[in-house]
Amino acid sequence: MSFSTIEHNRRRQNFEGISSVWLFGYGSLIYKVDFPFLEKRPATITGWQRRFWQGSHDHRGTPEAPGRVVTLIETPGARCKGMAFRVSPDVFEQLDVREKNGYLRFSTPMEFDNGAVEDGLVYIATEDNPAFLGPATSEDIARQIARSIGPSGPNRDYLLNLAEALRALGDHDAHVFEIEDHLR
Repeated sequence: MSFSTIEHNRRRQNFEGISSVWLFGYGSLIYKVDFPFLEKRPATITGWQRRFWQGSHDHRGTPEAPGRVVTLIETPGARCKGMAFRVSPDVFEQLDVREKNGYLRFSTPMEFDNGAVEDGLVYIATEDNPAFLGPATSEDIARQIARSIGPSGPNRDYLLNLAEALRALGDHDAHVFEIEDHLR
């Protein structure tokens, strides 16, 4: 059960005449950089918070037992730290497949650590996609993550790698770290 957004994303932006695009990563794109990039820099977006509310039927779980991965939830005043990658537009051929399970590309302003602001793209799984699981207690999310395994490996690895990557960025994401505490 995949809720493929590949073709929809390929119609969302026109990259004609564009040599590079900024991409904001806030989940596995921070630590699993399996795509070519021209530059990478820590960045923050405003008005969004990271939440383990998206089901993963294709990477960190199965259709019968989906895992949980992060998406962004619109939250006024919130700040989400991540990693920005300047990429060639052809990289989206690969990333649209990787992020196909309910994620759509949106434009967002990103602020770099030096205060500079650039527009970039971000993949967000909105609550109207069929794989959206929504909120649950930290304990329940940790239990689901603990038992979920998919083609990309155990869901717990996703959580632990993300928590480690956020610490390396100097970010304290209470939601991620609380779930990590319950998992451990």
